[in-house]
Amino acid sequence: MQLGIIYACAAYAIWGLFPMYFKAMQEVPAEQILMHRVVWSLIFLLVVLAWRRQWSWIGTVVRQPRVLAGFTLSGILLAANWFTYIWAVNHGRVVDASLGYFITPLLNVVLGFLLLRERLRPMQWAAVGLAAIGVCWLTWHSGNLPWIGLTLAVTFGTYGLLRKTAVLGALEGLSLETLVLFPVAFIYLAWLAMQNTNAFLVAPANTQWLLASTGPITATPLLLFAAGARRIPLSLLGILQYIGPTLQFLLGVWLYHEPFGGARLVGFVLIWAALAVYSLESLWRNWAAKPVAAN
Repeated sequence: MQLGIIYACAAYAIWGLFPMYFKAMQEVPAEQILMHRVVWSLIFLLVVLAWRRQWSWIGTVVRQPRVLAGFTLSGILLAANWFTYIWAVNHGRVVDASLGYFITPLLNVVLGFLLLRERLRPMQWAAVGLAAIGVCWLTWHSGNLPWIGLTLAVTFGTYGLLRKTAVLGALEGLSLETLVLFPVAFIYLAWLAMQNTNAFLVAPANTQWLLASTGPITATPLLLFAAGARRIPLSLLGILQYIGPTLQFLLGVWLYHEPFGGARLVGFVLIWAALAVYSLESLWRNWAAKPVAAN
């Protein structure tokens, strides 16, 4: 279990430090970073699959077209999430991006209620209500919806819902998703190369290395997360998931000096309070169920 905690914390810490990584490529347009991320992720994942000789899942995809259709949809959602996040980071909106991953757990609860007919407990309703008030407050204060946070939450929450019911594991699923996206990414990057605007061909060497490393940077935390999730309880994993957005938020406020305070602080406090209610209720139920399970 200690090893599982280390794996999960490492995964969330890497995700939390992503703003520093993408900021280092700020001169590259977000859509180019996205396309390079798809290509280099697929290359890295194929190397991992070859090393582990893990190819049996391909037969499942060939025999069941519905699996391919499902992962095509999840791949599109993943690409939308990646692009929104990269764009937000490179346009000085790291705090807004962190908001998306703070509210994702609560959005998952709502999606479970709407699509999976899961029953919500009173404290879960209270948490969702507090988060909704926080979002409404931020909308009223700024004059528009916090679209970056909501887009990240909706795309990642829906992506997680699709993956929850998918037949492939984390490694195989991401491999299939990047494989589905690869033709578009390759054609786009080839067209940029013909226009002599492909950043990988014209950028300095350090930027080229950063673009190429999007593959392992994308896959490594996912593999660490999968290894950690198998070793620790889901309730503990749910608490650890806030490491990522917390690090992103701190980077946005303290390192990049994004504006934060006043009415905006009130909105975030409401959402943090909602997360506290949700997390404490989950921990209490998990603790209360242990004696029953022991008997």
